[in-house]
Amino acid sequence: MLSYDVVVVGAGGAGMMAALSASEDKDLRVACLSKIFPTRSHTGAAQGGINAAMAYRDSSDSPEQHFRDTVKGSDFLADQDAVEFFTSKMPEIISELDYYGVPFSRDENGRIAQRPFGGASSPRTCYSADKTGHVILHALYEQCLKNKVKFYNDWYLLSLAVEDGKFEGLVAIDIRSGEIHPIQAKAVVIATGGFGRIYWSRTTNAINMTGDGTAACLEVGIPIKDPEFVQFHPTGLASTGVLLSEACRGEGGYLLNKHGERFMARYAPEKMELGPRDLVSRAIETEIKEGRGFGEGMGSYVLMDLRHLGEKKIMERLPQVRELAMDFEGVDLVNEPVPIRPSCHYMMGGIHVSDYRTCSTPIEGIHAAGECACVSIHGANRLGGNSVADVVLFGKYAGIGAMETAKKRAFSGTKKLENEAKQWIEKFKHIRNKKTGINMFSIRDRLAETMWNNVGIFRTEHEMVEALKTVDQLLEEYKDAYAGDPSQTYNMAFINYVEIGNLLKLAKAVTIGAINRKESRGSHSRADYPKRNDAEFLKHTMIYKEGDHYRLDYLPVTITKYQPEERKY
Repeated sequence: MLSYDVVVVGAGGAGMMAALSASEDKDLRVACLSKIFPTRSHTGAAQGGINAAMAYRDSSDSPEQHFRDTVKGSDFLADQDAVEFFTSKMPEIISELDYYGVPFSRDENGRIAQRPFGGASSPRTCYSADKTGHVILHALYEQCLKNKVKFYNDWYLLSLAVEDGKFEGLVAIDIRSGEIHPIQAKAVVIATGGFGRIYWSRTTNAINMTGDGTAACLEVGIPIKDPEFVQFHPTGLASTGVLLSEACRGEGGYLLNKHGERFMARYAPEKMELGPRDLVSRAIETEIKEGRGFGEGMGSYVLMDLRHLGEKKIMERLPQVRELAMDFEGVDLVNEPVPIRPSCHYMMGGIHVSDYRTCSTPIEGIHAAGECACVSIHGANRLGGNSVADVVLFGKYAGIGAMETAKKRAFSGTKKLENEAKQWIEKFKHIRNKKTGINMFSIRDRLAETMWNNVGIFRTEHEMVEALKTVDQLLEEYKDAYAGDPSQTYNMAFINYVEIGNLLKLAKAVTIGAINRKESRGSHSRADYPKRNDAEFLKHTMIYKEGDHYRLDYLPVTITKYQPEERKY
């Protein structure tokens, strides 16, 4: 049986930062599992930048202002002690990344360049052209190799083993060989990213963003916090949902309806296109709903116009954005506007982190960081540029937390772990040999349609109750799902099968949280409860899974300096 002091699941920004931090202790054996090659992780899709109050471009900027902007952006649902910790530590993290070799763009004084982003009071988003996440991934991977972190690429997390509230290890499948392994560990960092694929084709998320770690934690009794808060990015490409960076609007792009109007003047007259994401997304959907968009149904869109920036600026600052528009929409945005529509982008909710300093969860030995986790610095709405910041900062502290946990814990028994592995071996055999049943992809596609139409940008009780019925029915059908691949090696159909199961569990949590939050706050916008209701809902949703039963509870929000007020831009 494999055994490590610390195992990190996921090799994106949070996972590799955690592995790097844990591996600073040379006495510990650290492994990192990833279902794809580390530098292909989804952090690579983060284009626009990473927030830190370096005060290079605006000398009046400060961590305190970053703190205030983040709390306001969160619609006052963020835990303010965690936000203050985050914003005060970010400048040193940027210096660390610079030292690790991240090739940041520079200003005329040779300092790290910063650009304006939505919801920020100063230009504090540090960037590397429009490939910020990509270059951070590469730098972290090199540092991990230098520190001798053991990578298991093409390995996929199946479940965690917890006995009597004690973490024993995890079960994973080596996709190449089809072998299922129990892995004993003293501490684990779950860093498996978001689960935007519950909306399947209307998401900016990569095809493998299926919430595997979040679902595994839910199964062992760790609650999911605030799952109803789903961020929709205003500028996904119309036909695929692929992301066009917020940098497009940061650099001065216009949003136009079919009458050629810059319609943001109606919704955020001061900030215009640089309003926060939830507000801009609702504005676009309102234009479409009221007949001022182009196209029909799921194919409707508005336009983003960058032509006035000129070819030189586009090629210098937004080269990848131009490539994406050409590849996926056949549009060269130097010469014509590109069709866009909101797309599910980010999960503010996730695994309940009970201590932001160590990223620990209610089960000793299990830590979580990045998009799969909810430290609650984003609250009801995340600001652009705060996600890459979140993954590297809390990835670092999760790694340090796991390192400390590993030092004080011994390996616990392996009985539960070995049983778990046996059950998965049986299940893999059963699914491979199953010749008939319900097509698992039809389950996935119906889930996506239900979630987009009924638990999307605009929500009402009636529609969400219908969605819950559909999700329950799909969970029932999933028991008879058919994958259709008998092979043992590289059985991606089996991986997809497990992923779809994870998406169904998480979609149910999102829907339950959304039905019970009878208010509008941040990204959660209800037509039947259009106002924010602090008296009843200034609290975190907590969803527990007990067998097949889901239980709802709440947790108070930590408020330190900023009392809730109306959020205006």
